[in-house]
Amino acid sequence: MNAETLSTDQECQGGHTMLKIWGRANSVNVKKVLWCASELGIEFDRIDAGGKFGVVDMPEFRAKNPNGLIPCIEDDGFVLWESNSIIRYLVARYGEHTTLSPATLEARASADKWMDWANQTLMPHYSTLIKQCIRTPNADQNAASIQIASKCFNQAMVIANEALTQSRWFSGNEFGLGDIPVGTYVACWSLIATLERPSLPALERWLRQLHERPCFRQWVDVPLT
Repeated sequence: MNAETLSTDQECQGGHTMLKIWGRANSVNVKKVLWCASELGIEFDRIDAGGKFGVVDMPEFRAKNPNGLIPCIEDDGFVLWESNSIIRYLVARYGEHTTLSPATLEARASADKWMDWANQTLMPHYSTLIKQCIRTPNADQNAASIQIASKCFNQAMVIANEALTQSRWFSGNEFGLGDIPVGTYVACWSLIATLERPSLPALERWLRQLHERPCFRQWVDVPLT
C-alpha cells in the first residue's frame, strides 16, 4: 500500500496523530480534501485507495467506511467520510483564523449552499463526462450521453457565471469554503479538451484566481486520468 507523506514524522506537534486520508489522487472528491487540507497547512498521509488500488473492500477499510467509498479520513482517532463533510470538519477544526472559515452564520450558509449545489448539480454530469471522455476508449464512448451531460454542465456554468458577476468568490469577497467543491469540479471539467464551452467571463476570471493558489495547482490543476 503506497502512502504519500507530507511530513517526516508520524506525529504532529502536541502528540496529535497525523491526519490520514484514504483515496486515489485522481478522484475528484479526494482532490477536494487534499486541496482543503493543504490550504489549511495540515500535515497528512495520503493512502492510495479506490480504483486500481483496491483497499476499499478490505474489512479494515469497511470498518471505517461501510460504503466502501473514498475519501475517508482518520484524525486523531476520529473517522469521517463524505468529502464535503470532511472539508467542513477540517475547516471547523483547523481553519478558525483563515478565510476558509465563514465569519458569520449567513456566510457559512452561503458557502454551504454552493458546496451542496456542486454535489447535487455538478457531480452527476461531471461523472458522466469524466467516465466517457477520459476513462473510456474513443471507440466505446457514448456520444449521446456526453452531449446531454455537457449541455447540463454548461447550463449550470451559466448560473455560476452569473453569481460571479456579483461576487469575487463563491464564498464572498475572499476565497473560502464554498469555492473548493465548485472549484474542483469546474477546474477538472475545464481540462476535458473535447468539450464545447460557452463564453463565461466571470467564471474564467475566477478560475484564473484559483490558478494563483499553489495548493490548487498541486492537487487540482493536474492532468486528468
